[in-house]
Amino acid sequence: MLKNDTFLRALLREPVEYTPVWMMRQAGRYLPEYCATRKNAGSFLQLCKNTELATEVTLQPLDRFPLDAAILFSDILTVPDAMGLGLYFAEGEGPKFERTVRTEEDVAKLFVPDVGTELKYVTDAVSSIRKALDNRVPLIGFSGSPYTLACYMVEGGSSSDYRTIKTMMYARPDLLHRILEVNTLTVIDYLNAQIEAGAQAVQIFDSWGGSLPFGKYQEFSLQYMARIVAGLKREHDGRRVPVIVFTKGGGQWLEDIAETGCDAIGLDWTTDIGAARRRVGDKVALQGNFDPVALFAPPAAIEAEVERILTSYGGGTGHVFNLGHGISQFTNPDHAAALVAAVHRFSGKK
Repeated sequence: MLKNDTFLRALLREPVEYTPVWMMRQAGRYLPEYCATRKNAGSFLQLCKNTELATEVTLQPLDRFPLDAAILFSDILTVPDAMGLGLYFAEGEGPKFERTVRTEEDVAKLFVPDVGTELKYVTDAVSSIRKALDNRVPLIGFSGSPYTLACYMVEGGSSSDYRTIKTMMYARPDLLHRILEVNTLTVIDYLNAQIEAGAQAVQIFDSWGGSLPFGKYQEFSLQYMARIVAGLKREHDGRRVPVIVFTKGGGQWLEDIAETGCDAIGLDWTTDIGAARRRVGDKVALQGNFDPVALFAPPAAIEAEVERILTSYGGGTGHVFNLGHGISQFTNPDHAAALVAAVHRFSGKK
């Protein structure tokens, strides 16, 4: 029995005593204890693949802040790495792949990996983290969306304009759809394996879906996320497993996202949460949407922004407070503490 299930109840729009809060990328480089563990691991990938250390860093922010959920420490790019594309991290440049997927031959070689073998280190971490949490708070599992994963697979790393994948989308949509098909089947297997291992909610990170034009977003991103939602195990250990869909830059498509069957929509900081609530009604919960850069402001300004967002959302349940994207590595941990305390205080936690 969970000691604190406020996060899960809010996602399902059940009554809550206060607004729960967690932070995207809450286990990260802004925490000195994380940096020490990562140094001990030798590299980011080795940290992800070491069950004991992945468990340790997942719990670090919970030991420092009274957060209402933990999120699995991993990376969205473990999926294409399991497909044999050779993930590595270049110093100062972010993630890169040794092999890209750009030609008909490349696409023909793509395969759905055996999640139980190639990604067992992730599910091992989920099981270990659940045990270490001892029912303190729920554990969130996650994956990148098929389109976001495809962006990295086609571009070979991060991109400022997504020129290569969007050219493929216009010139050879059949190739991109084939990539997305493989990614979708893989993500369904991957998230279901996380749920079986103990994840109590899952989030689909559609980090780059917002770069798509209207119509193309629905065709190349949203329809595949809807298929994932439909393919997930939604009940486990006698409880519903909520699904969050987060498209960064997707505020104009909230009504469409709500139709996927997800339980909650993640919002970035560009959408007013009160307006979003009026648009989706009681169909889904909302998660968000504090600007991560506001954490560089003094605590009083952070508290004012927290109060503004909570006021905009209004009373009742269905809101999980979060950042509009991942926390910056340069954030002062004391400012993150001020955020969490303000959410609990202003929303009525005793």
